[in-house]
Amino acid sequence: MASTAIDVLVEGGKATAAPPLGPALGPLGVNIGQVVADINKKTASFKGMQVPVKVTVDSDTKDYSITIGTPPASALVKKEAGVDKGSGKPQEDFVADLKIEQIIKIAKMKEDSLSGKTLKEKVKEVIGTCRSIGVKVEEVTASEAIDMVNQGKFDKEIKQEKTEITAEEQKELDEEKKKMQAELEAKRAQLEKTAQGILKENEGKPEQARKAMEAEGIPEDIINKLAPKQAATTEAKPVKK
Repeated sequence: MASTAIDVLVEGGKATAAPPLGPALGPLGVNIGQVVADINKKTASFKGMQVPVKVTVDSDTKDYSITIGTPPASALVKKEAGVDKGSGKPQEDFVADLKIEQIIKIAKMKEDSLSGKTLKEKVKEVIGTCRSIGVKVEEVTASEAIDMVNQGKFDKEIKQEKTEITAEEQKELDEEKKKMQAELEAKRAQLEKTAQGILKENEGKPEQARKAMEAEGIPEDIINKLAPKQAATTEAKPVKK
């Protein structure tokens, strides 16, 4: 059974029969309009994003399958949350909050690559990703959100495949994110102040300073900034006479 695969890049929900998709599908004998419609259905959640799509056509039966490529779930969570990076301590420090509708949206975007058999299971997988980068869901930790999913708290939204939030909800999330970011900046400033104090107490002893900072729970990036590893591991060698 021979098959032909076509890889194209389309804008989410806006594929057309124009080049490069139409001309590539034409010689394969498939219903181009139907293929385009199916691609747009599968990529509707990627509005405004360029999406890699693979169309595989059976040369004999003209049956086809569509595979949607997506960024990692963590990248989609960060994009939806409007943050550039996750938390350095995801179980303690939080960078943003998402609504369950946004989680469902990501689960649908990643439906071809998530292992869950149902949308509910896929939703829990995405929430698990939130846990790894310090993003809350419905104002609670990811672990608590997964418990809520198991208890059926979001069955209605999942069944209806709700993926949109209101402008007012988005405004609330933005304000909450600003508050979280301000708290993180204040906490980081205090940690840097503590680290500088430790460094001063251990002046000329970078390795000892690093160990003291680690004991105080200072983040590694701050430790490396104030007491680089190279300085910590360099020892003066006795001069031979």
